[in-house]
Amino acid sequence: MIPFYIVDVFAVGPLTGNPLAVVITAGRSLPDAMLRAIAQEMNYSETTFITATTPINGGYPVRIFTPEQELPFAGHPTLGTAAIIRAHLQPEKSDRLLLNLQVGPIPVTFATGDDPLVWMRHNPPRFGATLTPEDLAPVLGLGLEAFDPRFPIQEVSTGVPFVIVPVRNLAALQGIQWERSRYFQLIERLEAKAILIFCPETEAPDNDLSVRVFAEAIGVVEDPATGSANGCLAAYLLEHQYFGQPQIEIRVEQGYAIKRPSLLFLAGSKQAEAFEVNVGGRVIPIAQGELTLPV
Repeated sequence: MIPFYIVDVFAVGPLTGNPLAVVITAGRSLPDAMLRAIAQEMNYSETTFITATTPINGGYPVRIFTPEQELPFAGHPTLGTAAIIRAHLQPEKSDRLLLNLQVGPIPVTFATGDDPLVWMRHNPPRFGATLTPEDLAPVLGLGLEAFDPRFPIQEVSTGVPFVIVPVRNLAALQGIQWERSRYFQLIERLEAKAILIFCPETEAPDNDLSVRVFAEAIGVVEDPATGSANGCLAAYLLEHQYFGQPQIEIRVEQGYAIKRPSLLFLAGSKQAEAFEVNVGGRVIPIAQGELTLPV
Protein backbone atom coordinates (compact mmCIF):
# COMPACT_ATOMS: atom_id res chain seq x y z
CA MET A 1 0.00 0.00 0.00
CA ILE A 2 1.40 3.38 -1.04
CA PRO A 3 -0.89 6.17 0.20
CA PHE A 4 -1.02 9.52 -1.53
CA TYR A 5 -2.73 12.82 -0.81
CA ILE A 6 -3.69 15.83 -2.93
CA VAL A 7 -3.64 19.28 -1.34
CA ASP A 8 -3.91 22.88 -2.53
CA VAL A 9 -1.24 25.17 -1.07
CA PHE A 10 -1.52 28.97 -0.74
CA ALA A 11 -5.17 28.56 -1.61
CA VAL A 12 -7.61 31.44 -1.32
CA GLY A 13 -10.46 28.92 -1.36
CA PRO A 14 -11.22 25.37 -2.50
CA LEU A 15 -9.55 24.41 -5.78
CA THR A 16 -7.34 27.46 -6.03
CA GLY A 17 -3.69 27.85 -5.09
CA ASN A 18 -0.98 25.43 -6.22
CA PRO A 19 -1.89 21.72 -6.25
CA LEU A 20 0.50 19.19 -4.78
CA ALA A 21 0.62 15.39 -4.69
CA VAL A 22 2.24 13.89 -1.58
CA VAL A 23 3.22 10.20 -1.63
CA ILE A 24 4.34 8.21 1.42
CA THR A 25 6.90 5.69 0.16
CA ALA A 26 8.30 4.78 3.58
CA GLY A 27 9.08 1.06 3.69
CA ARG A 28 9.30 0.84 -0.11
CA SER A 29 12.67 1.34 -1.79
CA LEU A 30 11.74 2.77 -5.18
CA PRO A 31 14.34 3.70 -7.80
CA ASP A 32 14.60 7.28 -8.96
CA ALA A 33 13.17 6.32 -12.34
CA MET A 34 9.99 5.11 -10.61
CA LEU A 35 9.75 8.34 -8.58
CA ARG A 36 10.03 10.38 -11.77
CA ALA A 37 7.42 8.17 -13.42
CA ILE A 38 5.01 8.66 -10.51
CA ALA A 39 5.55 12.43 -10.70
CA GLN A 40 4.81 12.32 -14.43
CA GLU A 41 1.67 10.28 -13.81
CA MET A 42 0.49 12.71 -11.12
CA ASN A 43 1.32 15.57 -13.53
CA TYR A 44 1.18 18.23 -10.82
CA SER A 45 3.70 21.06 -10.69
CA GLU A 46 5.50 19.02 -8.02
CA THR A 47 5.09 15.64 -6.34
CA THR A 48 6.78 14.94 -3.01
CA PHE A 49 7.86 11.62 -1.53
CA ILE A 50 8.08 11.09 2.23
CA THR A 51 10.65 8.34 2.59
CA ALA A 52 10.37 7.71 6.35
CA THR A 53 7.41 7.93 8.71
CA THR A 54 9.54 9.03 11.68
CA PRO A 55 12.28 11.67 11.83
CA ILE A 56 15.85 10.82 10.85
CA ASN A 57 18.53 13.12 12.29
CA GLY A 58 15.73 15.28 13.64
CA GLY A 59 13.81 15.71 10.39
CA TYR A 60 11.50 13.90 8.01
CA PRO A 61 13.32 13.02 4.78
CA VAL A 62 11.45 14.33 1.72
CA ARG A 63 12.26 14.39 -1.99
CA ILE A 64 10.63 16.76 -4.48
CA PHE A 65 10.04 15.98 -8.15
CA THR A 66 8.47 17.83 -11.04
CA PRO A 67 7.38 15.71 -14.01
CA GLU A 68 10.79 16.59 -15.52
CA GLN A 69 13.35 16.59 -12.69
CA GLU A 70 14.16 16.44 -8.98
CA LEU A 71 14.36 19.77 -7.14
CA PRO A 72 16.57 20.57 -4.13
CA PHE A 73 13.90 22.86 -2.63
CA ALA A 74 10.46 24.23 -3.43
CA GLY A 75 8.04 26.22 -1.32
CA HIS A 76 4.55 24.86 -1.74
CA PRO A 77 5.80 21.21 -1.60
CA THR A 78 7.51 21.97 1.71
CA LEU A 79 4.37 23.42 3.29
CA GLY A 80 1.97 20.86 1.79
CA THR A 81 4.14 17.90 2.77
CA ALA A 82 4.59 19.20 6.30
CA ALA A 83 0.81 19.49 6.65
CA ILE A 84 0.37 15.87 5.54
CA ILE A 85 3.05 14.68 7.98
CA ARG A 86 1.37 16.50 10.84
CA ALA A 87 -2.11 15.23 9.92
CA HIS A 88 -1.27 11.60 9.14
CA LEU A 89 2.12 10.65 10.65
CA GLN A 90 2.14 12.45 14.01
CA PRO A 91 -0.14 10.95 16.69
CA GLU A 92 0.51 14.06 18.79
CA LYS A 93 0.26 17.09 16.55
CA SER A 94 3.41 19.15 16.99
CA ASP A 95 3.42 22.86 16.19
CA ARG A 96 6.93 22.49 14.75
CA LEU A 97 8.69 19.97 12.56
CA LEU A 98 11.73 19.76 10.31
CA LEU A 99 11.92 18.58 6.72
CA ASN A 100 15.26 17.29 5.47
CA LEU A 101 15.43 18.33 1.81
CA GLN A 102 18.34 18.23 -0.61
CA VAL A 103 18.99 21.90 0.12
CA GLY A 104 19.22 21.12 3.85
CA PRO A 105 16.88 21.16 6.87
CA ILE A 106 13.86 23.48 6.54
CA PRO A 107 11.91 24.32 9.74
CA VAL A 108 8.11 24.43 9.46
CA THR A 109 5.73 25.85 12.06
CA PHE A 110 1.94 25.65 12.38
CA ALA A 111 0.09 28.73 13.55
CA THR A 112 -2.99 28.37 15.71
CA GLY A 113 -6.11 30.46 15.90
CA ASP A 114 -8.83 31.43 13.48
CA ASP A 115 -6.55 31.35 10.42
CA PRO A 116 -4.15 28.41 10.89
CA LEU A 117 -1.29 29.11 8.47
CA VAL A 118 1.69 26.87 7.82
CA TRP A 119 5.06 28.70 7.81
CA MET A 120 8.54 27.76 6.61
CA ARG A 121 11.85 29.42 7.40
CA HIS A 122 14.04 29.95 4.32
CA ASN A 123 17.78 29.59 4.17
CA PRO A 124 19.83 32.83 4.27
CA PRO A 125 19.68 34.53 0.87
CA ARG A 126 22.39 34.89 -1.74
CA PHE A 127 22.28 37.93 -4.03
CA GLY A 128 23.60 37.48 -7.54
CA ALA A 129 23.94 39.39 -10.77
CA THR A 130 21.93 42.48 -11.59
CA LEU A 131 20.28 42.85 -14.98
CA THR A 132 18.88 45.77 -16.95
CA PRO A 133 15.38 46.53 -18.22
CA GLU A 134 16.84 46.02 -21.70
CA ASP A 135 17.62 42.41 -20.71
CA LEU A 136 14.06 41.68 -19.55
CA ALA A 137 11.90 43.79 -21.87
CA PRO A 138 12.17 41.38 -24.86
CA VAL A 139 11.42 38.39 -22.60
CA LEU A 140 8.31 39.95 -21.05
CA GLY A 141 7.08 41.82 -24.11
CA LEU A 142 7.10 45.11 -22.17
CA GLY A 143 8.36 48.58 -22.94
CA LEU A 144 11.20 50.01 -20.87
CA GLU A 145 8.79 52.41 -19.18
CA ALA A 146 7.05 49.46 -17.47
CA PHE A 147 10.00 48.75 -15.15
CA ASP A 148 10.37 50.43 -11.75
CA PRO A 149 13.64 52.41 -11.95
CA ARG A 150 13.89 52.81 -8.16
CA PHE A 151 14.97 49.20 -7.60
CA PRO A 152 17.30 46.76 -9.37
CA ILE A 153 16.50 43.65 -11.36
CA GLN A 154 18.51 40.99 -9.55
CA GLU A 155 19.11 37.29 -9.11
CA VAL A 156 18.30 36.10 -5.57
CA SER A 157 18.35 32.62 -4.04
CA THR A 158 17.17 31.18 -0.73
CA GLY A 159 17.57 27.64 -2.08
CA VAL A 160 16.47 28.03 -5.70
CA PRO A 161 17.55 31.15 -7.64
CA PHE A 162 15.06 33.53 -9.26
CA VAL A 163 15.36 36.76 -11.20
CA ILE A 164 13.36 39.37 -9.26
CA VAL A 165 11.85 42.07 -11.51
CA PRO A 166 10.03 45.16 -10.15
CA VAL A 167 7.50 46.80 -12.47
CA ARG A 168 5.55 50.00 -11.90
CA ASN A 169 1.93 48.88 -11.75
CA LEU A 170 -0.72 46.26 -12.36
CA ALA A 171 -1.13 47.30 -15.99
CA ALA A 172 2.49 46.33 -16.62
CA LEU A 173 2.12 43.05 -14.73
CA GLN A 174 -1.08 42.13 -16.56
CA GLY A 175 0.40 43.23 -19.90
CA ILE A 176 3.24 40.69 -19.93
CA GLN A 177 3.50 38.90 -23.29
CA TRP A 178 5.73 35.88 -22.61
CA GLU A 179 8.42 35.37 -25.26
CA ARG A 180 9.69 31.86 -24.62
CA SER A 181 12.53 31.93 -27.19
CA ARG A 182 13.92 35.15 -25.66
CA TYR A 183 13.52 33.61 -22.19
CA PHE A 184 15.60 30.56 -23.07
CA GLN A 185 18.26 32.80 -24.60
CA LEU A 186 18.41 34.88 -21.41
CA ILE A 187 18.71 32.01 -18.93
CA GLU A 188 21.61 30.47 -20.83
CA ARG A 189 23.86 33.04 -19.15
CA LEU A 190 22.17 33.10 -15.73
CA GLU A 191 22.19 30.89 -12.67
CA ALA A 192 18.45 31.52 -12.25
CA LYS A 193 16.10 29.68 -14.59
CA ALA A 194 12.87 31.30 -13.35
CA ILE A 195 11.59 34.87 -13.21
CA LEU A 196 9.37 36.62 -10.63
CA ILE A 197 7.78 39.93 -11.63
CA PHE A 198 5.99 42.03 -9.00
CA CYS A 199 4.26 45.37 -8.53
CA PRO A 200 2.75 47.36 -5.63
CA GLU A 201 -0.79 47.40 -7.07
CA THR A 202 -3.06 44.43 -6.39
CA GLU A 203 -6.28 42.87 -7.63
CA ALA A 204 -7.57 42.20 -4.11
CA PRO A 205 -7.56 45.35 -1.93
CA ASP A 206 -6.31 43.62 1.23
CA ASN A 207 -3.06 42.50 -0.41
CA ASP A 208 0.25 44.35 -0.57
CA LEU A 209 1.94 43.07 -3.75
CA SER A 210 0.91 41.25 -6.90
CA VAL A 211 3.25 38.68 -8.44
CA ARG A 212 3.65 36.54 -11.54
CA VAL A 213 6.23 33.73 -11.81
CA PHE A 214 7.46 32.05 -14.99
CA ALA A 215 9.56 28.87 -14.77
CA GLU A 216 9.27 27.16 -18.13
CA ALA A 217 12.76 25.64 -17.90
CA ILE A 218 11.61 23.49 -14.96
CA GLY A 219 8.29 22.59 -16.54
CA VAL A 220 5.94 25.38 -15.40
CA VAL A 221 5.22 28.12 -17.92
CA GLU A 222 3.43 30.23 -15.28
CA ASP A 223 3.13 29.12 -11.67
CA PRO A 224 -0.01 29.85 -9.64
CA ALA A 225 1.83 30.13 -6.29
CA THR A 226 5.55 29.80 -5.63
CA GLY A 227 6.90 29.68 -2.09
CA SER A 228 10.55 29.44 -3.14
CA ALA A 229 10.24 32.46 -5.44
CA ASN A 230 8.42 34.50 -2.81
CA GLY A 231 11.12 33.67 -0.27
CA CYS A 232 13.58 35.23 -2.71
CA LEU A 233 11.21 38.17 -3.10
CA ALA A 234 11.06 38.64 0.67
CA ALA A 235 14.87 38.72 0.87
CA TYR A 236 14.96 41.22 -2.01
CA LEU A 237 12.40 43.49 -0.33
CA LEU A 238 14.48 43.48 2.86
CA GLU A 239 17.81 44.01 1.12
CA HIS A 240 16.57 47.00 -0.85
CA GLN A 241 14.10 48.28 1.80
CA TYR A 242 11.28 48.31 -0.74
CA PHE A 243 8.84 49.38 1.98
CA GLY A 244 11.31 51.81 3.54
CA GLN A 245 12.40 49.59 6.43
CA PRO A 246 14.28 46.32 7.04
CA GLN A 247 11.16 44.45 8.25
CA ILE A 248 8.18 43.09 6.33
CA GLU A 249 4.87 41.47 7.19
CA ILE A 250 2.86 41.43 3.97
CA ARG A 251 0.31 39.58 1.85
CA VAL A 252 1.24 38.65 -1.73
CA GLU A 253 -1.25 37.58 -4.40
CA GLN A 254 -0.31 35.35 -7.30
CA GLY A 255 -2.05 33.28 -9.97
CA TYR A 256 -4.77 35.73 -10.98
CA ALA A 257 -3.61 35.80 -14.62
CA ILE A 258 -4.12 32.03 -14.92
CA LYS A 259 -7.37 31.86 -12.91
CA ARG A 260 -5.73 30.21 -9.86
CA PRO A 261 -5.87 33.05 -7.29
CA SER A 262 -3.42 32.39 -4.49
CA LEU A 263 -2.30 34.15 -1.33
CA LEU A 264 1.13 34.00 0.29
CA PHE A 265 2.20 35.58 3.57
CA LEU A 266 5.75 36.97 3.86
CA ALA A 267 7.40 37.94 7.12
CA GLY A 268 11.01 38.77 7.77
CA SER A 269 13.70 41.13 8.92
CA LYS A 270 17.29 42.13 8.26
CA GLN A 271 19.73 43.10 10.99
CA ALA A 272 23.19 44.01 9.72
CA GLU A 273 23.84 41.17 7.27
CA ALA A 274 21.59 38.64 9.04
CA PHE A 275 18.28 37.82 7.36
CA GLU A 276 15.19 36.05 8.62
CA VAL A 277 12.80 35.07 5.82
CA ASN A 278 9.51 33.25 6.39
CA VAL A 279 6.81 32.28 3.89
CA GLY A 280 3.38 31.09 4.99
CA GLY A 281 0.09 29.99 3.52
CA ARG A 282 -2.96 27.82 3.84
CA VAL A 283 -3.02 24.11 2.98
CA ILE A 284 -6.40 22.68 1.96
CA PRO A 285 -6.90 18.88 1.62
CA ILE A 286 -8.50 17.83 -1.67
CA ALA A 287 -8.29 14.03 -2.04
CA GLN A 288 -6.49 10.88 -0.94
CA GLY A 289 -6.00 7.36 -2.25
CA GLU A 290 -3.55 4.52 -2.79
CA LEU A 291 -1.08 3.97 -5.61
CA THR A 292 -1.05 0.71 -7.50
CA LEU A 293 2.36 0.28 -9.09
CA PRO A 294 3.05 -1.89 -12.14
CA VAL A 295 4.60 -5.27 -11.36
